[in-house]
Amino acid sequence: MATQGDSGAERFLRKALVPVCVLSGVLVVSGFFFPSFVVERLSGEGWLVLSLLFFGAGLAYIALLPVRTPEPEDPADRGRTARYLLRIRHGHVRRILEPFFERQAPVVFGVSVAVLALFFLVRLLAPGPATAAIDGVKSLVFGELGWVFLGAVLLAVLYCVFLLVGPWGAVRLGGPDAEPTYTYPTYFALFFTAGIAAGIVFWGPAESLFHYQTPPPYFGAQPRSTGAVVDALAYAFFHWGVSAWSPYLVIGLPIAYFVFDRGAPLRVSTLLTPFLGVDGLDSAPAKLVDVLAIFATIGGVGTSVAFVSRQFLTGIDYQWGVTYGVLGPVVLVAGLTAIYVVTAQSGVHRGIRRIAGVTVGLFALFMLLLLALGPRGTVADYGVAALGSYATNFLGMSVFLGPQWVADWTVWNWSWWFSWAPFAGLFLAAISKGRTVRTVVATAVGATSLATLAWFLVMGGTTLALQHSGTADVLGAIDAYGGSEAVAGFPVFAALPMSQLSMFLFLGLIVVFITTSAAVSTLVVAILATKREYAPTTGSIVFWGVLQGAVATAVLVVGGGQSLQDVAVLTGGPFALVSLLALAGLTLTFYREEGGHRSLPGEARAALQARDVTLLPERPDLGDEDRE
Repeated sequence: MATQGDSGAERFLRKALVPVCVLSGVLVVSGFFFPSFVVERLSGEGWLVLSLLFFGAGLAYIALLPVRTPEPEDPADRGRTARYLLRIRHGHVRRILEPFFERQAPVVFGVSVAVLALFFLVRLLAPGPATAAIDGVKSLVFGELGWVFLGAVLLAVLYCVFLLVGPWGAVRLGGPDAEPTYTYPTYFALFFTAGIAAGIVFWGPAESLFHYQTPPPYFGAQPRSTGAVVDALAYAFFHWGVSAWSPYLVIGLPIAYFVFDRGAPLRVSTLLTPFLGVDGLDSAPAKLVDVLAIFATIGGVGTSVAFVSRQFLTGIDYQWGVTYGVLGPVVLVAGLTAIYVVTAQSGVHRGIRRIAGVTVGLFALFMLLLLALGPRGTVADYGVAALGSYATNFLGMSVFLGPQWVADWTVWNWSWWFSWAPFAGLFLAAISKGRTVRTVVATAVGATSLATLAWFLVMGGTTLALQHSGTADVLGAIDAYGGSEAVAGFPVFAALPMSQLSMFLFLGLIVVFITTSAAVSTLVVAILATKREYAPTTGSIVFWGVLQGAVATAVLVVGGGQSLQDVAVLTGGPFALVSLLALAGLTLTFYREEGGHRSLPGEARAALQARDVTLLPERPDLGDEDRE
């Protein structure tokens, strides 16, 4: 065993972070609970820097705590093991820069950076034509081709159900004797926090409210009616439930199987192994898939960081009237970038694992607090009705094309989930060794969906209850801020007891969620851009993390954030098609090579028989007298 993170430099940095976190924390907490004492004495930028020092110092300290790690694997196995690739090679400056240039995959690295640079160049020199072209493609893809996304997502859900109950669910990734790398709670926390990002925090109170104001045409309820409340909550469940998480699974599971059971490299393109072979994963089609994955990840997560920063500050401005000007969002992006780069370079086993645990703990604490303070009875009534509607109308909503509303909401959401599937799926694959297929499906689709449904039930249900009863005018607050969903939570908290504590936890959730997702996306992109036989270096982690932050900054300063997000989301189209190939290849491989496993009912029957329990006891033979 070796101790990672026990160098003199890291020990010194941890000691320096403690007083910074404590002092800034005292001022930040005072600012939340006694705003007239602190906030009015600081400029917007000063208050922002102080908040970033508090969150950044605390999260960096957690990420940099030392941990005992096993000795490295045999070098001969390095190219085959995801665990090796999830490590980061640390070293001095010269030892960081030299491996960085030597170990980058030239085509994947060069093309990915060139495409991102070309996008901003075209957006800067010809913003009008560029926006018009993107809007035209978006209208075609989300309108005329919307059925492709609906079909791909529904197929993904049905395939997940089959894997859960069918015989292939018993396949263990890595072989029958493989052991999981992480405990189950850690495994769930890692994937859930990486795949959901901070969007769930903002959209929790906002999405169902928008559906309440403009009801989904599938149901046809009257705007702002009691029926619209249930329908709005049901559609929020639909957009964030099993249909949302299934694209991650259908991308991630094939990668995991071919990495751990067939020796393929940890790449998104690995899901093409049945068609190209392991040796063919250096071909042009495979590299194209990896380049698209990098662009979708950097574009999607970069714009998310930018929009989260802007929304974060909009909420602060709404609550306390603190303005930041142009510099505020840039400062916030820089601070968030520093936090997630430190977290990413500390590795999965250190910073990412710990901050994922903090995020899930804070997530659960906030839901319990809101449930305790809010209108529990009304929320329960709405929730039960909405869950019933979601279950009974799931198939109908899944195939409903309908008017433009469906393109703007459902199709856009499905494309967004597919555009995030490459990095979330690759991360799911990397941490799933030793798990059975059934456990992976139950976690990546089942447990995560239950967590998001619980959030929308509590957060969305509370918001709808307060709006519908007239206790809070959340829609009015949103309209006053140009329709921004960022302010939706604040009128809700203001209408409940302990509002300052709720706001503090709410803003903290935003920071930890975006930190985990951005740290994982940075690590995944660094893996994709590095030559297949090497693990990413510290230099690679820093480069891609800073580039991700630079994209977010460019979105705020140069503009084009919506265009970049649209382009990133449009990559969901190719990956929806790739997912169909992945499922076909995985099915063919399982059919040929994974026979002899029991289905879930078969395992249950075997377990009962082992305990001498029979479901249908045999009828005893009757004698002649009994027959008479």
